[in-house]
Amino acid sequence: MMKRTRVLIVDDSPTMRAILKNTLEADPEIQVVGAVGDPIEARQAVKDHNPDVLTLDVEMPRMDGLEFLERLMRLRPMPVVMVSSRTTAGADATIRALESGAIDVVAKPTGGEGMAEAFADLGAKVKSAARARMRQRAAAVAAPPALTDYRPDGRIVCIGSSTGGVEALLAVISAFPAECPPTLIVQHIPKAFTPGLAKRLDEACAARVEEAVDGAPLETGRVWLAPGGLTHLEIAGTRGLHCRLLDAAPVNGHRPSVDILFNSAARLGKKAFGVILTGMGRDGAAGMLAMRKAGADTIGQDEATSIIYGMPRAAFELGAVGRQLPLHTIGREVIDSCRLKRRAA
Repeated sequence: MMKRTRVLIVDDSPTMRAILKNTLEADPEIQVVGAVGDPIEARQAVKDHNPDVLTLDVEMPRMDGLEFLERLMRLRPMPVVMVSSRTTAGADATIRALESGAIDVVAKPTGGEGMAEAFADLGAKVKSAARARMRQRAAAVAAPPALTDYRPDGRIVCIGSSTGGVEALLAVISAFPAECPPTLIVQHIPKAFTPGLAKRLDEACAARVEEAVDGAPLETGRVWLAPGGLTHLEIAGTRGLHCRLLDAAPVNGHRPSVDILFNSAARLGKKAFGVILTGMGRDGAAGMLAMRKAGADTIGQDEATSIIYGMPRAAFELGAVGRQLPLHTIGREVIDSCRLKRRAA
């Protein structure tokens, strides 16, 4: 008999609870074991039902979702998918939730969007979250000391990530110095949340992090994040390399797609550097292989530190990964590898 993914819904709106329940139960591989209105009720429901996954609203009475999530991750780590509003406050809180251990996020529909469209991938995200590697959250690690004399060697760094990627990106980017190599990031995340993610990465990084715009130059000390759900991001230009946003169909089910970015970087040969982090699926594997065949250095996150060892595994099994490393070492390894080497006197 098929084992179904057991889900507990936590949302203060009875209407939203009913919509989420109906959406999830339309998938025969999912069983909704409970639906409660606030985190206080959720604590008892977790004990009673032992769900595989929680869906969690951010703004709720008696205790907000972020506070509940942080307590949950300290005491009983389990997969959580945030179901969040697209307001600025809701988006900022959601990024903090993903940083605190939530696995993924689904945006609540706005006035001009139907429920079916907004929650089309909810079931897939819940089932993916159920396979996440959960662990007791460690104490915050101090940022590495600043590199005051750092000079990049001219390479362009490209990073791809998906499920669990917000936490991973923060770990990598926090090691980047102010004069880091030009860097482009594709993270699979709904479009409402990329401005907040860019802001949070910027806070964590000595370099400047912004949402990518068409034509933005690839310059030292700049990190560009692909707009979520809208366009693909690729490297364009010859002498003056810059960001190009493509309004094209999804690739591997994603827009933006890591493969699009990595394939555009492959033409740079040894002047490119590829990194693939935690995520479900295969997006980025073929593109990273093209980069490696062209002479680029490539790094994949290892299985032990990946929330979802899907994208890194696919790239590794394809022969696209030059080195597999634990997450906490990747940022500094990228920076050390791309340091301009001084000639001996």
